[in-house]
Amino acid sequence: MNTPAKVYGIGNPLIDIIVNVSFEDLSVLELTKGTMNLIGLEKRLELTEFIKTKNNPVFSCGGSCPNTVITLAAMGIETTLAGKVGKDEYGAIYRENLAKLGVHDSLADSQSVTGSSIILVSPDSDRTMNTYLGANREFGPEDVREKDISSSDFFHFTGYMWDTENQKAAVRKALEISKKSNVKISFDIADPFAVNRYREMFLELIEKDCDIVFANRDEASVLFDNQDPAECCVRMGRMCETAVVKNGKKGSFVCHRGKLYVIPVQGPETPIDTTGAGDTYAAGFLYGLCRGLSIEESGTAASLLAGQIIKQKGAQFSREKAESLKQRLYAGLLSTPEDN
Repeated sequence: MNTPAKVYGIGNPLIDIIVNVSFEDLSVLELTKGTMNLIGLEKRLELTEFIKTKNNPVFSCGGSCPNTVITLAAMGIETTLAGKVGKDEYGAIYRENLAKLGVHDSLADSQSVTGSSIILVSPDSDRTMNTYLGANREFGPEDVREKDISSSDFFHFTGYMWDTENQKAAVRKALEISKKSNVKISFDIADPFAVNRYREMFLELIEKDCDIVFANRDEASVLFDNQDPAECCVRMGRMCETAVVKNGKKGSFVCHRGKLYVIPVQGPETPIDTTGAGDTYAAGFLYGLCRGLSIEESGTAASLLAGQIIKQKGAQFSREKAESLKQRLYAGLLSTPEDN
């Protein structure tokens, strides 16, 4: 089989810090159990001091685009991640873990603290998430390395990059390089709140710049003011080469060059943890394209990986699990008569 394509991603690298806490801890910290909070520096400092009093916090590389890139690397695809981290302990941990995961490091340094997502797990297994963007917000055009993009086959980014002017400018620079270098452009909308803020910008971006666009039914609904995910997929498919709308437990729709495909769901009725399911779906779809699979087969690969990630806690597969999924995909989709 031919050498798989390469993927370059720009995202918000967040160090995920997972800590077991008591209900009393949450009360003392004045946090509502099970919520997702965007926090300021003061709260972030309070929580990092609190973590030092706990045993065995778990550190891992997080962030939406990073999750996609890391999953692709685990599946054997060559990937590069760009973003910004601080010259601090958490930045060093992020870089160290990224190297262990086999992802090329195109991260820039910042004097600000590394972005973090502090995840407090209560005795009932509920997660209270506290995100501080930190150095991520400073990523700019000067941090984009042209050679990393031009030597890739796909450029992947998410709607989260639209929240600061310098991040937006960085993505626009990467888009220009991608077009000049014939690199396919993959955009994951990633957040319905971002669609509310930047709807017109996203519509223009999809039509003028993107080859592949991922949305879930909520994002697509806001984008097109339409509650029917299949209709939204067809409408988005008129604006770009390949449009994907994920429809939760009902599967997903893919519209490629005007043809609509219905991709069945592959996963449990009751998920254990849906964190990162969309990121993993994007990874599965791009994996299929990198390996030269058809659009429908790429959708099947995406559905399989997303269905597997929600059967576990966390947004990334273990090395052993990724290897078993590679073998499963190879046996089901990748083998050809010449291979057997």
